[in-house]
Parts: sequence; structure tokens; C-alpha cells
Amino acid sequence: MISSCILLFYIPALAQTPDTTARDARSVEAERLYADRANLSSARRAAALWADELARNPQAFDAAWKLARADYWLGGHAEAQEQRKDFEGGIDAAKKAIALQPNRPEGHFWMAANMGSLAESFGLRQGIKYRKPIREALETVLKIDPAFQQGSADRALGRWYFKVPGMFGGSDKQAETHLRTSLTYNPNSTVSHFFLAEVLLDNGRKAEGRSELQKVLDVPLDPNWTPEDQEYKAKAKALLAKQ
Repeated sequence: MISSCILLFYIPALAQTPDTTARDARSVEAERLYADRANLSSARRAAALWADELARNPQAFDAAWKLARADYWLGGHAEAQEQRKDFEGGIDAAKKAIALQPNRPEGHFWMAANMGSLAESFGLRQGIKYRKPIREALETVLKIDPAFQQGSADRALGRWYFKVPGMFGGSDKQAETHLRTSLTYNPNSTVSHFFLAEVLLDNGRKAEGRSELQKVLDVPLDPNWTPEDQEYKAKAKALLAKQ
């Protein structure tokens, strides 16, 4: 007779079905491909794997929010005719993640990110349509976990308050406050420093703005966000040269 103690070690092995093994392998491959997202074809293959997993298993929360994240990257780097499809796909995937896990921040954040990029890319009508849902989604992230992804909700809210006209709720003061708060979670954030520089420069605070741009150039690359860091360093260098 096999003892109950030994059975405890047998159960996990019995639970590892071929389908589970294949799913785990696809997940690992998708993450590997997404890490190489600077190569757009790799990002598309990663998105396809997460979309396939979500089609196979509509309860796959991780696949849903990771697909939304991949679509956000793709939409920001695709040809113009592909952008809307990518961002709208990201919004749809994020909504599925929210439905599955409403008390997790990932779905809310990546829905807001895709909406924000769609609004910035396709003009006033999209901006008006998504203005309120973006802010509400980001405020939800702050309620759930303000430290999520190195203060990303505060960073995005800072961008929201900067980009939205004052008559619709925008505020450079609020933008600066949120961006400085985001930097308390990650003082080396290239994105937060760059967005803050734009706010400062727009308000005539040229010396402070230049200082923030220099910080973008000086901070080390984050291994998890290297493609994004490299892009913002290039933007900071170009903008600094104009000041």
C-alpha cells in the first residue's frame, strides 16, 4: 500500500497532462518572443500565441492581459493601417481580463493604455470617446495597487492630465504631481522623466525640463523594459538638441 505521504508527491505528476505541458511550453515561447519585441515579427508571434491560448481557454487571465500588452506595443509600431486594429484588439483583450479578474490591475491598465494610444493617434473624436474611461481605469489601478508596474498608473495619469484640454479636466499641475509620484516608485523611469520634461518645457521651465531630459539619457536600461528605454532615450536626445 502506498502511504498518504507518498501520494502527496504523486498527485502533481498525475495532474501534469499533455495539454498542460503544451500550454506551459507555449507560454514560455510567447514570453521569449515578447522579450524580443523590438523585432516586430517576434511581437506579432507572441500576440498570436496568447490569442490562441485565449481562444482555447476563455478563462486564461494571463493570456488576456498579455495579449492586451502585446497589442499596445504592436499598435505603437505598426503601419498606420494596422494601428487601429491592434489598439482595438488590445482594448478587447483587456476587457476580457477585467471580466475574469476585476480586482487585478493588469486588465484595467492595459485597457487604458490602448485607449490612450488610440485617442492620441486618431484625433479628437477618439479622445472624447475614451477620455473618461481612461481616467477611471487608471484610478482603479491606483485603488488596487498604486505601485503596479513601477507606478505606471500615476505615470499614465500624468500623461492624461497633460494631454487633455483644461476644459475637459486636463491640468498641468495635476500632470506634474502624478509624474513625480510615479518617480517615487522608480526614480530611473525613462518614460516618467521624459513626460515630466514635456510638462515642464510646455510651462516655460526650460532649465528643469532640460534636467529631466538629461536624466532620461543618464539612467541605466531596465532589463525588462529595454526597448521602451531605448526609444525614450532617442526621443530625449532629439528634444534636448532643440532646447
